[in-house]
Amino acid sequence: MSELAPTVTLSNGAAMPRLGLGTSPMNDADAERAVGEALELGYRLIDTAENYRNEVGVGRALKNIPREEVFVTSKFNKRWHSVEGARTAFEASAEKLGVSYLDLLLIHWPNPDQDRYVEAWRGLIALREAGLVRAIGTSNFKPSHLQRLIDETGVAPEVNQIQLSPLWTKQESRDFHAEHGIVTEAWSPIGKGGDLLNHPSVVEAARAHDRTPAQIVLRWEVQLNVVPIPKSSDRTRLEQNLSVFDFELTDDELAKLSALDGSGSTPADSDRAGH
Repeated sequence: MSELAPTVTLSNGAAMPRLGLGTSPMNDADAERAVGEALELGYRLIDTAENYRNEVGVGRALKNIPREEVFVTSKFNKRWHSVEGARTAFEASAEKLGVSYLDLLLIHWPNPDQDRYVEAWRGLIALREAGLVRAIGTSNFKPSHLQRLIDETGVAPEVNQIQLSPLWTKQESRDFHAEHGIVTEAWSPIGKGGDLLNHPSVVEAARAHDRTPAQIVLRWEVQLNVVPIPKSSDRTRLEQNLSVFDFELTDDELAKLSALDGSGSTPADSDRAGH
């Protein structure tokens, strides 16, 4: 087993590991196997979602470890964007995962055309007050969406999970998050639709530190106070991805990676995309 990742304390007090395992687009069987291996290796943050259709498989793997030792995250779709809907979504995810509570539950996309994400947020606040979820947050929310939640409820998310890597550094979002005590979590943290891991700046840093390119990119995120959740089902890569807390990139290396911002394919626009 690898050394456990350090944690970050969320605004409401829960301690979340600073690196976890993403499970999209695994099916139940693949998720059970990958999560099981990840837990053996020392992962303690597992991320799933209603839309991934693998919560049953994730739940099977979770049975192999004491519940209080793992930070379990799920997300729900737009059909549940209401106060009661959020409760229904929680109950469905908890049943599939085989747990009595979730450590973190997220609104998966804002779906502003539907214009019900504030009600979904009120539902999450109620779930946290009832002790059914330890922390609440959002996924793919822009600063404008987050500001509306804060303005209308007085409650900021504890976490906002967004597509982020050196290809899309999301500086505006990270600044907004920092200002409002929101932890930034990164999906697709080692790039998607680009050739990030072969970029000379990444390869050069990997050689300098005797690390893999993926470890360099994940370390860049960690040093920016971002929580990455890379997806892998390969045991060697799972182990490597978790081993990024025992070295540091230089300021120059950080800057070179950050300079890649905007060089990837166009990321999903949450004013238009969503489910």
